[in-house]
Amino acid sequence: MGFPKKIKKDITLGYQRTLYPRRVELLEKINEKGTFLPKSILHADLDRGFLDFVKEDLKLVVDGKKVPNVDIIITTQNWAQFTETWNFQDLDNNISPPFISVVKSPEMKFGGNPAIYTIPVRKQFYYASVPNYDGNRLNVDVYKIPQPIPVDLKFSVKIICNRMRELNSFNKVVLQKFSSRQAYTQIKGHYIPIIWDNVSDESVMDLEKRKYYIQSYDFTMLGFLMDEDEFEIKPAVSRVLQLYEVSGDNRKKKKRKPSTNPSTYSVEVLFSETSNVTNKRFFDKVDLSFVDGVNYQSYEVYINDEYYGSNLSKIQVNSEDLLRFEIVKSVSSNSSKLNFTANIV
Repeated sequence: MGFPKKIKKDITLGYQRTLYPRRVELLEKINEKGTFLPKSILHADLDRGFLDFVKEDLKLVVDGKKVPNVDIIITTQNWAQFTETWNFQDLDNNISPPFISVVKSPEMKFGGNPAIYTIPVRKQFYYASVPNYDGNRLNVDVYKIPQPIPVDLKFSVKIICNRMRELNSFNKVVLQKFSSRQAYTQIKGHYIPIIWDNVSDESVMDLEKRKYYIQSYDFTMLGFLMDEDEFEIKPAVSRVLQLYEVSGDNRKKKKRKPSTNPSTYSVEVLFSETSNVTNKRFFDKVDLSFVDGVNYQSYEVYINDEYYGSNLSKIQVNSEDLLRFEIVKSVSSNSSKLNFTANIV
């Protein structure tokens, strides 16, 4: 009876929230070391992404050693030449399997990715609005990008070995990775689907030489192309300079209207029936002149909790000062009031 090698000690009964942290993670990967625009993806990026996918996701370990990968893309035209000049050789110049290589088909057709195959005409589409500060005012720039171009790339992953158990191990890795028919690889923050199409045997039987197995797995990468030279950044608001022509006719000057912001204004300090203390904050630098009062015998003034004086006829107040008035009433059960005139300094 087989036993699992990995045993979980703690079992989570509830599902954790992963949607918002996942969106933040994707956004950070897209904007990492760049602008608010997504990173461009070209043919070289797709080839490098597939090589990394084979190296990391289709990793094969036999007898505790990782099977090496050829870190270049081989085309179908030079595959026969590569089999004659490969550098996986021993001291006797014999082939030293196993190893894995990637062969790319030169035919690249217009893609069939349904997520992109929607807009018939390529034009700029709104992507994001980004604040921009020019030193004087805060503006907004509009980022626009065209719809990506879908493209299908054909790859063949070939494993060369001389033992059947190595083929079985690699086949197990591929079946586990593509149990849902397709897998995903991440290229510059974008997730690209890969579909497994077919598997074929290309082994050559020669009774006079040692048997080598060559098994080929065909894959289709449903990629897309995004060129950063096609991205567009425009200001959201265009400023227009307008010029007016003014005639030199003598016209009567209009009378100036009186200023709507007077230099003096009245200040009332009110006290309720149950209170002899009130606070008042001033936002201007003013000189307070006492005018009169109702129901009071004397009063004291504190500025920012510091004693300033009592029964003052003039009080100098700075901006943001907090004044506290304490009054002695003539009739303690009635309300009181002190009237001042504020002159802006």
